[in-house]
Amino acid sequence: MLPTPSRRQSGTDYPSCGVSENTTKGCDVVSPHGEEKELEASTVNKECPVPVTPLIPKDEYPDGGLRAWLVVFGAACSTFSTFGYVNSWGVFQSYYSEELLRDQSPSSIAWIGSMQYALVFIPALPIGRLFDVGYHKLPMLFASILLVASTLVIAHCKEYWHFVLVQGLLVGGACGCLFGAVSPCVAHYFMRRRGNAMGLVAFGSSVGGTAFPIMTRHLITAVGFPWTMRIIAFLLIITTGIPLLTMRRRLPPVITPGGMFTLTAFKYTPYSIYSSCAFVSFLGLYTVLTFIDISAVSWGVSPDYSFYLVAIANGASGFGRVIGGLISDKVGAGNVMIPSNFVCAILTFAWPFARTKASLTVIAVIYGFGVGSYVSLNAVPIIAMGEIGDAGRRIGMFMTILSAGALIGPPISGAINDRTGGYEAVGYYAGSMILAGMGLMMLSRHLVLGGWKGKF
Repeated sequence: MLPTPSRRQSGTDYPSCGVSENTTKGCDVVSPHGEEKELEASTVNKECPVPVTPLIPKDEYPDGGLRAWLVVFGAACSTFSTFGYVNSWGVFQSYYSEELLRDQSPSSIAWIGSMQYALVFIPALPIGRLFDVGYHKLPMLFASILLVASTLVIAHCKEYWHFVLVQGLLVGGACGCLFGAVSPCVAHYFMRRRGNAMGLVAFGSSVGGTAFPIMTRHLITAVGFPWTMRIIAFLLIITTGIPLLTMRRRLPPVITPGGMFTLTAFKYTPYSIYSSCAFVSFLGLYTVLTFIDISAVSWGVSPDYSFYLVAIANGASGFGRVIGGLISDKVGAGNVMIPSNFVCAILTFAWPFARTKASLTVIAVIYGFGVGSYVSLNAVPIIAMGEIGDAGRRIGMFMTILSAGALIGPPISGAINDRTGGYEAVGYYAGSMILAGMGLMMLSRHLVLGGWKGKF
């Protein structure tokens, strides 16, 4: 029987501070920028332009301990099974183009991967909302079963529409339902060390993104494609089972007004601009990961090495996720993501001109590090833009917007490649989108801080 959520109302109302009227004098809280402050009821400004995390005393966040780190471990296994699996799409794109779907254009095949990328984020809205009101175990169980079953079915796919339906829609949707509860669940346990915790969680996706491409390529050669997918499914039984045992919420359920989706949140201008920056960034962010393998083959790099480029990029992203998380606890997540996005943009411009094994390897390493820092931290500022009881819904709306960019970005890049016959224009397009997204993030940061200096 499902637990009955409490009817405690959070009263989230952007762009207010989220501070209740019955604030007790001398209550220590943590601001969105990580600063500890003492608030008095007489000094609360209900029109404060920057909402703060709710008045939960700072000591109530464990920020460590066995239970908290078990949640992080389970969440890392979840990202291994979801983002790690999806981020290995590049090796499938190359194999399908060369073998199973040779009659399809790269742009058409890229739609399968784009559906996965987008659907990792889209279910975050309903799943995040269900988490807020107290339901997350049952959706995780159903999603785990669907992910394993869909992976088994891929072994029997023959036609293009088979792969679109099973690998694009079902696998992507299952991954999204598993991933949707990760950020809000970890946020229940960590405040001061939240960036570090999220970096470790995201490290799981790097391990998966490194292991899946290498395993897939070697297994296809050794046992064939059908058994490769069955072995992956058996592995997923283990890695999706661990989160079911270790991930649990800490704070009581909260039912906030507005239902699953509320436009009220977008009245807070920095939230709206920050959500837009993610959409624009993801129009270009997955282009290199999608096409670096197949582009390397077209430039004469051996297929026996080219598939390692995806694994190298995902492996390097693990260092970016962990190191970026550690630094973000000191300087702020946004202050880490902005330079990371700049690095990704520059390397996206450079990628079409790096046509040797060595230069492509360098691109993969540095790009992976940068994209890892950005992807692991992009939800952290959203958590601080309101009350913790409403974090699941805010993150869900943010990721739904982000998913549209992830969905159409790689196919646009593939269409540009089809039209121009090369990757130079693809790099110009994708790099420009990442730069534009970085500019929007800087604008959101400026509005939150009221200037150019500070922790964001």
